[in-house]
Amino acid sequence: MQLEGQIRIPSGCAIAAVISKEGKKMSGKSIVDSMVPMHERSNGLGGGFAGYGIYPEYKDFYAFHFFFDNRSVQKDTEQYLKESYEIVKSQPIPVRKIPAIVDEPIVYRYFLAPLKSSVANAQLDEREFVARTVMHININIKGAYVVSSGKNMGVFKAVGFPEDVGKFYRLDEYEGYSWTAHGRYPTNTPGWWGGAHPFALLDYTIVHNGEISSYDANRRFIEMYGYKCTLQTDTEVITYISDYLLRKQGLTLDELASVIAAPFWSTIAKKSPEERAKLTYLRTVYSGLLVTGPFSIVLGFEGGLMALNDRLKLRSMVVAEKDDKVYVASEEASIRVMCPDVKDVYAPEGGEPVIVKVEEGKY
Repeated sequence: MQLEGQIRIPSGCAIAAVISKEGKKMSGKSIVDSMVPMHERSNGLGGGFAGYGIYPEYKDFYAFHFFFDNRSVQKDTEQYLKESYEIVKSQPIPVRKIPAIVDEPIVYRYFLAPLKSSVANAQLDEREFVARTVMHININIKGAYVVSSGKNMGVFKAVGFPEDVGKFYRLDEYEGYSWTAHGRYPTNTPGWWGGAHPFALLDYTIVHNGEISSYDANRRFIEMYGYKCTLQTDTEVITYISDYLLRKQGLTLDELASVIAAPFWSTIAKKSPEERAKLTYLRTVYSGLLVTGPFSIVLGFEGGLMALNDRLKLRSMVVAEKDDKVYVASEEASIRVMCPDVKDVYAPEGGEPVIVKVEEGKY
């Protein structure tokens, strides 16, 4: 019989990220290797990665990554896409067959250009048009799932340990200026390919360690604005909250953090009058988007990332920087795999966002 202290009980899930502030390209191998020291934080039911800057030759087109249950569903989805998009390129996503990854769906990618006439007829801006396409497919075409849909980026995920998922997708053959990673330890939702992290909409991606006790309230709020949570996991809602607040409401990243990890009222009361007024407004207007429960997340987006803990810091997250690179991970050991001689490693305060952006014009 194993006694307390003789086994490791992880605090569920592993996250990691790296970004070059100068937009320098990095092989996906480094982020895959970074997940190995955190192997025990996962249980083999989900792993995944997001890479930014990986499709420079198609950087002006939306890169849709798909899972399909069968060829018939794929054909129906392609027919739907052709009504509103030019399919510039379509191909299977290259994979390396390994014994650790099984029961894979059809994994495909399309580089798409929305037809100007379709966007005009819908009376929407282009990004909203694309977001609605994603929602329509995920809600209405059974057996098709849009894994990611941004420009010059992509999400690669599966059921398995993250280091095996990275090998399966041949991420050592990709180069990007920013990478995020996740190893899943699902507690109350199923382990399936669509439920693995990252979750994505347009260029926004989320990896998350924790559990959202406010999920129902957050979901009810966000579904009033055209989103639909279909992926059987609480993390999905954070992606839609981020898209809603940043893209639709025009909030800054700091303001996004002040909504989902809002300061306590007692903390707000000690702020300057101007800051107090702003934080009070955000907490009041977006009260349904306060995310409660333990979490550490990394939000990836075109040209940057943001790392954030819940306001009580109930999940571990450390940050480090060396030269033009910034690293984020659940454990320092993960960062040292990517950069063994990194110096300044620190743990951000609860609710304190760490925001990193690539220099303008470098990505």
